[in-house]
This record gives sequence, C-alpha cells and structure tokens, in this order.
Amino acid sequence: MGAGKTSIGRRVARALDVPFVDTDALVVRDHGPIPDLFRSRGEAEFRRIERETVARALGNEGVIALGGGSVIDPQTRADLAAHRVVLLTVAPHVIGHRIGGGNRPLLAGEDPVTQWQRIMAERRPFYDEVSDVEFDTSRGPISEVVQAIVDWARERIAGEAHV
Repeated sequence: MGAGKTSIGRRVARALDVPFVDTDALVVRDHGPIPDLFRSRGEAEFRRIERETVARALGNEGVIALGGGSVIDPQTRADLAAHRVVLLTVAPHVIGHRIGGGNRPLLAGEDPVTQWQRIMAERRPFYDEVSDVEFDTSRGPISEVVQAIVDWARERIAGEAHV
C-alpha cells in the first residue's frame, strides 16, 4: 500500500510497450468499490474475488499491478512463480503522506501508519517469497524508479532470449 504500484506499473508498461492492468481496478470495475465490498461482503469474499481477478490477469502478457494483499493466497504465490515479480517498497517515515486521506479498509482506525506497519510485517515473508527484485520508492523522482525497473526487465528479457 502506498508504494506506487499503479503509477509506476503504468509507466513501466508504457516504456516496455506492453499492456498494463491493475487488479484492484478490475475488481472495482466488476464488483464496485473495494471499501464497499469489505463492508457488504467481508474480507474473505473480497479475497476470493481478488484471487479470481489475479488469476485471470496473470493469463495475459504485460505489466500487472497486484493488490498488496493478493500474495496472502497460496495459489496466487504459486502462480507468481512463473512470472517476473517486482516488489516496490516505501519507508515507514514516507508512507503517512501517501496513505493519508485514503479510503483503505485495512487502514481504518486511529493510526493508519501503525496499521500499515503491522500489515507490512505480516505480509513481508510472502513478498520476499514471490519477488525477484525490490525497488524502494521512498525518494527520488518516480522516473528513476521506472527506468531502473525497465532496465532490470530488459536485462531479464535479453537473458531469456539467449537461453
């Protein structure tokens, strides 16, 4: 949450000339706002819907921005093994500015930053399991992060072509 998955993913896809999809946006398009899903159907049903959406998205080429909690699902983690996965991180001292005023159901409460840190600590082992590389988005122009990811992806593509 708050690491820039959508904005960075969209720019990386454009630079690589491939399609971009955001699985949270697909969930919203097909089922309505995520906070409403959490309230009306509960987190378990949201995760089921998210799992189906991610599975469909992974069947296509391009850059896919996954919802931060999608890696909780063991089948999603297994599916990601066949893909190159970039983990975007952000420092706790920066996150408050990025998540403030947002409508994120899992951060509801008195201190969203503390909630975010707890969630990150719980999910970090899953992120580490599925990711091939990590980029910190805490500072610097977003264009530098995008270029670093594009360079990394192109190296992987070139390496696969020579195998």
